[in-house]
Amino acid sequence: MSIDPPLPASVDVVVIGGGNAGFTAAHAASVRGRSVLLLERGDEAESGGNSYYTAGATRIAHDGLDDLRDIVEPDERHAVTEVPPYSADEYAADLRKVTSGRNDPAMTDVLVRESRDVLAWLHDLGLRYRLMYERQAYQRDGGGYLFWGGLHVGNVDGGKGLIADHRAVAARLGYPVAYGVRVTDFVTEPEQHGTEQGTEGGAAHVRDASPVPDASHAPDAARDATPLAVTGVVCVDATGVEHRIRASSVIVASGGFESSPELRERHLGPGWGSAKVRGTPLNTGELIEAGLRLGAARGGDWSTAHSVQWDAFHPDNEGNRELTNRFTRQSYPLGIIVNRDGRRFVDEGEDFRNYTYAKFGGRILEQPGSIAYQVFDATLRPMLRTEEYDMPGISVVTADTIEELAAQLDVDAPGFVRTVREYNDSIDRSIPWDPTVKDGRAAAVEPPKSNWATPLETGPFFAYPVTCGITFTFGGLAGDVDGRVLRDDGSAVPGLFAVGEALGGLFSGNYPGGSGLAAGAVFGRRAGSAA
Repeated sequence: MSIDPPLPASVDVVVIGGGNAGFTAAHAASVRGRSVLLLERGDEAESGGNSYYTAGATRIAHDGLDDLRDIVEPDERHAVTEVPPYSADEYAADLRKVTSGRNDPAMTDVLVRESRDVLAWLHDLGLRYRLMYERQAYQRDGGGYLFWGGLHVGNVDGGKGLIADHRAVAARLGYPVAYGVRVTDFVTEPEQHGTEQGTEGGAAHVRDASPVPDASHAPDAARDATPLAVTGVVCVDATGVEHRIRASSVIVASGGFESSPELRERHLGPGWGSAKVRGTPLNTGELIEAGLRLGAARGGDWSTAHSVQWDAFHPDNEGNRELTNRFTRQSYPLGIIVNRDGRRFVDEGEDFRNYTYAKFGGRILEQPGSIAYQVFDATLRPMLRTEEYDMPGISVVTADTIEELAAQLDVDAPGFVRTVREYNDSIDRSIPWDPTVKDGRAAAVEPPKSNWATPLETGPFFAYPVTCGITFTFGGLAGDVDGRVLRDDGSAVPGLFAVGEALGGLFSGNYPGGSGLAAGAVFGRRAGSAA
């Protein structure tokens, strides 16, 4: 069996990982005239990293619909659509809010300032974007559309379209993409005197603030005292042959460690080993650990992750390349969520879905059996996202009455019925219900439901069982705003960059929807431009 393309002995830039961040970095390096090789661990049929499994939503700062027309595909609905401006200041404030201020300030500033520009650049290269009507807008009386939540733009055909477009750009630019190649280590040599040490602008980075793991497990416990520079990669191709490829720069875009149950248990805590992996099974963290062995610092929050409410009982609910993101259940702000005790345990209406969905998966993992149920009535059911709640083979329980629904669920039935009744009775019905704004229509129960409280009164009733689906981990390698990997003393590891989920610092505890793909593009382009 031959490898197509043949792996070269040397190249200017090696990019490891064929997701959104990796391809963006490779495009940027190629446009600069560098010779580029992109190595993808998955074979062609399982490639694309986590990006393939996304809905393609990308959070950017912009000045409203007129500012987006040159980026998004034409749509006849634009004439009756309102897209509120979303400023860089609002974007930065949202990042600070959802991370409780644990986001890296320098990285945040770069992300919010360059987010729109990088999408325009990618669009000019050939990527296709659109307004996400089915996910981010409600149709108003009179037929118009109002977008909400700061997240308005996404890729045509979602994550599948995103990766297809990236691959087409790579083909036009003419650099090779090698599939089925697993990078196992870095080629290194002692750092030479005078090698670039500083970081552009002296950008700070967020250190790992999570508890220090047992030193016997820490991959950086055995760091070599001699500073090393990265001069290439060691990899194994699809035939099992090992190669050593020399490169001036190596960009790690191989994701976090969310696909490793052992690393999840070690860093995120007990129980995380049983979380469902939403995306690729190939993001197992080996190259993050290899970077730590070289002396790289930990970046970001290693104790938390992006995790969502995920279909609990579908038989093929991990890494499903056909249904991808459709296992998510993200219309929960309209209804209530109960655990096996029949109790609510989160404020479903705390904020727009974009600002809560990435933390509620972890909350469900903490519940009895790591299971919960989203509950709606017949009035709410038509408003649920079609792509998710009309998914083939969906897990759902229906009944004509709340009592009958309780009897069919694995819950404390009297507690469940009591919860629904108390919720219904506590709603301030004098406040108009409006899902396009935080309407203040609250349920005065514990925990409260702060917005969008609607009584569950009209049968039939629907309960969707959900568990924790992990998307990606928030901790990675420390880096500057160009993706240069940093040591604890702030110096750069020569020749080594990290982007995408391998680069820690932006997120902690929670995440504003769509900012991951935006960050992958922004810092991917910067790393490719600096490599």
